[in-house]
Amino acid sequence: MEQEPPMSNLKEQLAAYARVITKRQPAARGLTVYPDDTFLVSFPRSGNTWTRFLVCNLINPDDPVNFAQLESRIPEIYYVSDWKLRAFPRPRVIKSHECFDPRYKRIIYIVRDPRDVFISYYEFQLKRRVISDDCSLEEFLPRFLESAIEPKTGTWRDHVVSWMATRAGQNNFLLLRYEEMIADTQREASKIASFLGLDCHPDRIRRAVDLSSADRMRKLEKEQSGQWAATSKTRQDKPFVRKAAAGAWKSTLSEQCVAQIESSWGDVMHSVGYELATAKEPVTR
Repeated sequence: MEQEPPMSNLKEQLAAYARVITKRQPAARGLTVYPDDTFLVSFPRSGNTWTRFLVCNLINPDDPVNFAQLESRIPEIYYVSDWKLRAFPRPRVIKSHECFDPRYKRIIYIVRDPRDVFISYYEFQLKRRVISDDCSLEEFLPRFLESAIEPKTGTWRDHVVSWMATRAGQNNFLLLRYEEMIADTQREASKIASFLGLDCHPDRIRRAVDLSSADRMRKLEKEQSGQWAATSKTRQDKPFVRKAAAGAWKSTLSEQCVAQIESSWGDVMHSVGYELATAKEPVTR
């Protein structure tokens, strides 16, 4: 005799059905893509939100963006329905964490050292209450390496390879390294403005950079955390905007964690410019 589905599963299915028929289902992979769209793409916790602020403030430095307005200016496909996105004025700039999608024709791709990504990702899962405070970095690492939290996103390696192998070097693909954005934000913001066909006057770039600083974003987060979809239901004692620095892994991760990450992804890390600390030669697959 066939068993009935658990009540919790039934409720989830009904809720999902309700979102679909009321056009509230997040767009995600089902997004309607237009040929003039530009996508800000990265693996999670790689600087995408900071880049969204930069782009918004490059487009309109006289009306600085904040967290409460972010989804109405550069929407994230996991929080906004396709029905609403189709009503956005074109050309659209859209945030995505998707692995390669052939429909994305114009891409700003942000890559970050996965050793630092891991630390930021771990802290964000604490903030989201996905893991508890007694879960150590060492305990969490296997889940990160296997993409157990967000399997649809794939691993850092899956994500980077999917875009670099298909789009790197093409005219409609701008690669940004988080570390270079930290080191010279003005220069990297100028690259973004040029790619988007925006005014590249140094004063305009400088103002956009200032309006997108980590200090300003932290202040805005404290004021508006409850008004932004990504943080409204998360722990308020854990910040979304953290140190905004490169190389924290050197003082935070154990040698064992570093070795595990490099053993798994060292060849791809090397290919996008990250020096390995534990392996004499990059691993090959």
